[in-house]
Amino acid sequence: MKRLVLVLALAFSLLNFAHASEQVYTLGVVPQQSAKKLARLWTPVTQYLSSKTGLAIRFATARDIPTFEKRVVEGEYDIAYMNPYHYTVFSQKPGYRAIAKQKNKQIKGIFVVRNDSPIQSLNELSGQKLAFPSPAAFAASVIPRAQLDKEQIAYEPKYVSSHDSVYRNVAKGFFKAGGGVMRTFNNTAPEVKAQLRVLWTTPGYTPHALAVHPRVSSSASEAIQTALIEMASDPEGVTLLKSLNFKQLEAAGDGDWDDVRALNIKLLDHLLSE
Repeated sequence: MKRLVLVLALAFSLLNFAHASEQVYTLGVVPQQSAKKLARLWTPVTQYLSSKTGLAIRFATARDIPTFEKRVVEGEYDIAYMNPYHYTVFSQKPGYRAIAKQKNKQIKGIFVVRNDSPIQSLNELSGQKLAFPSPAAFAASVIPRAQLDKEQIAYEPKYVSSHDSVYRNVAKGFFKAGGGVMRTFNNTAPEVKAQLRVLWTTPGYTPHALAVHPRVSSSASEAIQTALIEMASDPEGVTLLKSLNFKQLEAAGDGDWDDVRALNIKLLDHLLSE
């Protein structure tokens, strides 16, 4: 009896050690939407990737985009889903490597206004307070603001932490217009979207990157990349992609974001020198 107890205790200890020593990979998702909504959308994806790769992968995000940026530059996430401009910065420091992006997709920013707004052109935004997710939100903030500057349209930017917050604030009439992207606009609450219309759309650029931190091994990176690419050929994966408003993912390389680098954006250069 004592021997059986000893064997069981040893087995239990070994099991606990195995769980304790299991490496957990965090997938950090840029907080374009609320943490609750992102958890609902992305937790099933991390569970799917875990089952396909044999790696323990869990969802993570941040309360706002500046906090996310700080965590990415500090290497807090093993895998990160980040906007195109973020990738051009964080591929330098701490050296994230792109493994996947949406296939046959370009990201386009938008300005939204209320359905009943009389505004029909960007010129009519002159002198207005406009809502944006954050200063470095690429398609939802950087590109729309650059267009306003190019056309010498004076405005006052206000940063409201997420795309969903932009849409809610414009729908409530707190701002005449706000910046977002089509994917999050299509994915926002139906009752909010129904009150809005798209005023203007930016040119298209290479979309968000799924990238891994340099500490992630080549074997783990390849396993995650393969699972992401093969989602489109698996019914469960297709359902998960659809929930994200994705169609298909493909392998990506660092040079895919050279169109964004060509814009020579300097907003987050201070993070590279810290």
